[in-house]
Amino acid sequence: ISYAKYLQEAILPPKSFLDHYIPENFIIYKPKDIVAGDFYWSEKVGDIFFVAVADSTGHGVPGALVSIVCCNALNRAVKEFKWNKSGEVLDKTSALVVETFDKSTSEIKDGMDISLLAIDFVNKKIFWSGANNPLWYINDKQLKVIKPNKQPIGKTDKIVPFVTHEIVYEANTTFYLF
Repeated sequence: ISYAKYLQEAILPPKSFLDHYIPENFIIYKPKDIVAGDFYWSEKVGDIFFVAVADSTGHGVPGALVSIVCCNALNRAVKEFKWNKSGEVLDKTSALVVETFDKSTSEIKDGMDISLLAIDFVNKKIFWSGANNPLWYINDKQLKVIKPNKQPIGKTDKIVPFVTHEIVYEANTTFYLF
């Protein structure tokens, strides 16, 4: 289990990577068990910096295994398939998770809830999408909430494309992903 924790932590981006692109940030990551389904993720592809917080189904070892599948699907969606709008990334990620678990002879409905922010520093644009997890942000001392799609990443009864919300790029805006 301790070695599994080491492997799971290897998929988490180093704090220095986040600090480079978002100097004023904080992370609270306290898994309930030694390994867990919760994870945070970030990647830089072209002009877009992605950052996400996710909660995979399951706890402990099962949750950790699902988090590896989901993290891999996020990486493939942005690196291999080159999606850059947050909704498109979640659509592709969900399809990849379903594809991975469809190889099983039993129906697996595991996946994750996620809040995904995509920052285009060059064009000064911010995009956000969520699967069951909202976005909170503070601008001009006001808390604003964007509601997520009410569906998970993974197999679901009714698949609807994830909405990409464009947020005005303004200095001193604080975003909270959870």
